[in-house]
Amino acid sequence: MIEAGEFVDAARDIGFDWYAGVPCSFLSPFINYVIGDPTLTYLSAANEGDAVAAAAGAVIGGRGGVAMMQNSGLGNAVSPLTSLAHVFRIPTLIICTHRGAIGLHDEPQHELMGQITGRLFETMAIPWEFFPDRSSAIEPVLERTKNYFEKEQRPYALVMRKRTVAAHPLTNRPTVSHAPTTRVVGEPFSERPIGVRPSRMQALERIIEATPQCGSVVIATTGYTGRELYAAADRDNHFYMVGSMGCASALGLGLAMVRPDLHVVVIDGDGAALMRMGNLATLGAYGPANLTHILLDNEAHDSTGAQATVSGGVDFAAIAAACGYASVHRGAEIPSLTAFLGAQTKGGPHFMHLKISTGTIDKLPRPSISPPEVLQRLLDHIKTP
Repeated sequence: MIEAGEFVDAARDIGFDWYAGVPCSFLSPFINYVIGDPTLTYLSAANEGDAVAAAAGAVIGGRGGVAMMQNSGLGNAVSPLTSLAHVFRIPTLIICTHRGAIGLHDEPQHELMGQITGRLFETMAIPWEFFPDRSSAIEPVLERTKNYFEKEQRPYALVMRKRTVAAHPLTNRPTVSHAPTTRVVGEPFSERPIGVRPSRMQALERIIEATPQCGSVVIATTGYTGRELYAAADRDNHFYMVGSMGCASALGLGLAMVRPDLHVVVIDGDGAALMRMGNLATLGAYGPANLTHILLDNEAHDSTGAQATVSGGVDFAAIAAACGYASVHRGAEIPSLTAFLGAQTKGGPHFMHLKISTGTIDKLPRPSISPPEVLQRLLDHIKTP
């Protein structure tokens, strides 16, 4: 058994200082130590996949990102681990507990995952080893992690068994404050037909005008949004997500938190936002003033055949206001988007719910630049070492 500080301090020495996670009783001493250290960052994520995406965003910004979770929640992280961190080659450290391990008396819901945790990491092509349970093992474990990151630029996992880390009290219980109740700018939507709303391309062209390459990063969610952004203008400050649906906002949050010098603009979709609604609360609580979240809502999964989502009855703007975004706008016309982009205040994150039409441009291309090339180009552009 080790003390939490032994691992955390050694990890900090090689750059791991930004943590996001969902608690587990096995992790409590570890999380308590991180929360209690003012030189470290801990983000309490709504689910494990958002923790991975936020940590990946921090890595893009130049910090050592760590995502912590219980193995029963590992399933929530499969998508961002396989279609974000793996595909784009984002080296993120995963610390995952081993509930339900063979021979360990545990709750029945952990039994199956306890049996397959190692095999699940292997299936995802993520090398793993057990979290060090003695002081002499800490440096070798971190050295192997560092070497793998330098060689492969992909996630590495440490599986934490019960009684690996000695108890550590929670000495700091920070409360994440929300902004005062936010007034939504813009009237509730009328029954305006989808076909007469602005197109996605019109919205993207306006966003491009408001995001100069110097000083801004534009993250586009998967599907037609990223592809149309690429078609409109392929710029060094663009990041086209090709998977990990719903994780664009968490990725943008991590990046915005560690790079206050950048204006981070996340372009989301209604289907993606619905998939990970909990992240709206996380952004409302943690999101800095340099984070702008724009949700383009056509009430459909457009790239798979325009099957309807349930967003027609969802007031995303009201939800964002309740979650603590500093400014919230809604609209169904390009001038409302223009007004939003020109009226952002200094405090907190900013949110726009824009209704758009379905459909896309003729002969919509896919990015010809590979995901790792997209990321490396962005890293060079924002000067991440």
